[in-house]
Amino acid sequence: MPLWANAQTAPSTPTPSPRLSAEAFFQQPLFSNAVLSPDGQKVAFKLREPQTPAKLVVLDLATQKPTVVAAFEQESVGSFAWVNEQRLVFNLAAWLKTGEQRDINPGMFAVDANGDRYRQLAETRGSWVQNSDNAELQPQWTQLLRTSSRQTGDDIWITVTEAYDQKVGADYRRVRKLNTVTGRWSEVDAPQHAAHWVFDTRDELRAASENRNGQLKMWLREPGQAWKTVATLDSLKHTLYPAHMDAQGTLYVNSDQGQNTVGLYTWNFETNKPSDKPVLHSQAFDLAPQPVVREGQVQGWRYTVDAPFTQWTDPAAKTLQDAIDKALPHTVNVLSTGLRSTSPHVLVHTFSDRNPGSTLVYNRDTQKFIRLGDVRPGLRGQAMAGMDFVHYKARDGLSIPAWLSLPAGSAKKNLPLLVFAHGGPWVRGQSWGWDAEVQFLASRGYAVLQPEFRGSTGYGRKHFEAGWKQWGQAMQNDLADGARWAITQGIADPQRICIIGASYGGYATLMGLVNDPDLFRCGINWVGVTDPQLMYSVRWSDTTDQAKTYGLPRLMGDSVKDADMLRTHSPLQQAARIKAPLLMAYGGKDERVPLVHGEKMRDALKPHNPRVEWVEYPDEGHGFVDLKAQLDFWRRVEKFLATHLNPGS
Repeated sequence: MPLWANAQTAPSTPTPSPRLSAEAFFQQPLFSNAVLSPDGQKVAFKLREPQTPAKLVVLDLATQKPTVVAAFEQESVGSFAWVNEQRLVFNLAAWLKTGEQRDINPGMFAVDANGDRYRQLAETRGSWVQNSDNAELQPQWTQLLRTSSRQTGDDIWITVTEAYDQKVGADYRRVRKLNTVTGRWSEVDAPQHAAHWVFDTRDELRAASENRNGQLKMWLREPGQAWKTVATLDSLKHTLYPAHMDAQGTLYVNSDQGQNTVGLYTWNFETNKPSDKPVLHSQAFDLAPQPVVREGQVQGWRYTVDAPFTQWTDPAAKTLQDAIDKALPHTVNVLSTGLRSTSPHVLVHTFSDRNPGSTLVYNRDTQKFIRLGDVRPGLRGQAMAGMDFVHYKARDGLSIPAWLSLPAGSAKKNLPLLVFAHGGPWVRGQSWGWDAEVQFLASRGYAVLQPEFRGSTGYGRKHFEAGWKQWGQAMQNDLADGARWAITQGIADPQRICIIGASYGGYATLMGLVNDPDLFRCGINWVGVTDPQLMYSVRWSDTTDQAKTYGLPRLMGDSVKDADMLRTHSPLQQAARIKAPLLMAYGGKDERVPLVHGEKMRDALKPHNPRVEWVEYPDEGHGFVDLKAQLDFWRRVEKFLATHLNPGS
């Protein structure tokens, strides 16, 4: 349960249902991404039948009439947004395509809420209905930046990446104002290397930030004036990003402000620094609050601590949240009322650790709910694993946050345990909620521990910096110490513990078998790094020269100065020490951790470890997106774990 929930009122554990198929966990959501129109009269969402592309549907809440406004034979609708109460902009879900099938880019399209005035706005590969006029299409690498703060016109703001270079990544972005009806556009004055932008309520671009050459810069401008650099910081040591500018001209920024954790501050234009007193701050979590705006005014802020949370500043909104939370206990309930809605309709997205998510429409006049759709209707009412946020002490005394999920209906003692290391590694691994991979594993009888080992972000700078240059060392110890904690708690059977993970988590899996062979009985590594030096030397990787110059040397280790350290903690160099059963899976089109990582490791293990299972998915990249590949992999995982951990014993 999240920190703010009342554990005494938690629901009892459901009776376990017959074992669910892998498809039930890994198929694409059948219903998702519901968004109210600005006037609150309509709701748009994505809908699909099993094994078919997702369509964009608009439902009129007064008539309950649905209209399919965008559908393609081969491609799913991706992300979308309301331009105004009668028009939407959307792209295609190119991220769902495997390597050989990526014959499209996301593109950009617009359509009215009744399906009329369809228009292509940006180029994409493939055959699409072209516009009848000669208006210029935007380049392929175009992304929606924002809609108008008032959402009354037909204009949107976009970013166009004019240069992508392996040395620096995406660079030279331009900001444009684009009319979604005519396709005409105009340039917006913006710093060309920026990657984050903030507008005021008059739709003027006022703040931007860039992260380049190891430096974090923030830019400000008055309307009609030139841009000024107001801060230049070490990008790994400090945080400073503009977050929002309200109707009164107050600029909110995300900053560490000399504290261990990142919070929300207002900007002092006289000193060109964040204010001393935070607007929102947590001692335990880094916050990145997003404003909830209605009629141009901030009503509250949404951010994630252990779970997503909305802190309302508007009393009426807070009263509404309390009423809905009382009616829907034990879940996170995210409310949306539309930007300028006078409608009684409130959209409620509700989810929990046991519930993948449902969307309801609440009528404030009748105080009744209507179920709009479930993300995974086949799982409704099925017993799911509960997730708890825990802490344990590492061997050097550092407190390690972690997520513990236990099988539904189990005795909670002496269970086979999977220590699941997240990728990144410099990211936050998890938050409270439903996770397909974890739930699948728990449904097969395994306890799952997901440590936020040192080096993970989201838990303060001290926790992050404690992981610098600690691959295979203190970061690795945190994972082993988590397994030992689970043993001392009586949760884990010490003879049935496996370490698993993808990307960096795959590296940690391999090093777990090197460092702690008496603790981990087996390992599962998919798309994992096998030698830190390959991060520098494989030229067909998408790791940029910027990362190799300004990030990896400080975070992981310098390829020359720290060569001995990297060699000592390289699974490839230590392959002879891995004796345990191991499942390895890689994508043939992976550009982040190219296939050579897996091939070299497989070949190094072959002479002395006959219990290595190898699988390659030729068309997959860094992570498996095709359902057939996902199902094949997770069925292999299920069989592998049943063989080596025997969860039923």
